[in-house]
Amino acid sequence: MSVIETRNLTYTYPGGTRPSIRSVSMKIGKGEFVLVTGPSGCGKTTLCRCFNGLIPHFYQGDLKGEVKVAGHTVVEQPIYELAKHVGLVFQNPENQLFALSVEKDVAFGIENLGVPREEMRKRVDWALKLTGIYHLRERAPHELSGGQQQRVAIASVLAMQPEVMVLDEPTSFLDPLGAKRIFEVIYQLNRKLGITVVLVEHRLDLTAKYADHIIIIDNGEVVLDGEPQRILGSEEARLIGVGIPKATRLYQMLQNDGVDLINTIPLGSDEMAAVLREALESR
Repeated sequence: MSVIETRNLTYTYPGGTRPSIRSVSMKIGKGEFVLVTGPSGCGKTTLCRCFNGLIPHFYQGDLKGEVKVAGHTVVEQPIYELAKHVGLVFQNPENQLFALSVEKDVAFGIENLGVPREEMRKRVDWALKLTGIYHLRERAPHELSGGQQQRVAIASVLAMQPEVMVLDEPTSFLDPLGAKRIFEVIYQLNRKLGITVVLVEHRLDLTAKYADHIIIIDNGEVVLDGEPQRILGSEEARLIGVGIPKATRLYQMLQNDGVDLINTIPLGSDEMAAVLREALESR
């Protein structure tokens, strides 16, 4: 069952001379963890804005084709209705933080959904603890570091517990260890709560192992769409310039050198270690 579906989706920003995305047709299944990647400026952020209604309701422009999210046609639904089903975490946290304290920022979305006060308190505390910022709950967001602000932005979406979470490079302000922790949290939400995750990210070394499904965009078009091992193991992905995980590249290099390895392409260091261990034991 598809929770997101687009058909021949093409969009040009106001005053734009060419479309930012062109003829995008794709399906994302309910409960999937989907990784969207591609070169800078290829249209990833534009696609995210289509999923939560910012396009066409905020960014006017010229939209053609169809996009449905959680059974709703985006063009026909106002943003506040779509917000009940899909949450978007921006790349720059300053774009979605404005309250006088962290906990008020995290509570803002669910307060507007009319969640009862006791349930709202539970959700806010839960989201703050998950993202590791409970101790910052009384601080003002503008006093925090960029990484801490990004955690607040993620917590504010987690508290709403939407069917779909769209994250546009949500750890761009975090160091690799901080990013890894956030990705683990997102992965657990996906697995335990069944929230569909659409993650836009270029750091595939950290994220590829979580994905059920990978979509690669180039020049506004979907060029590769499918199972992670098949997509990232392809020559086409490498030629596009996507940052193939180091474990995957090492596996390919060893195979090209004639090393006898199992046929499962590793996406992370743990998987690569298991492949090498099996190769050594079979000798």
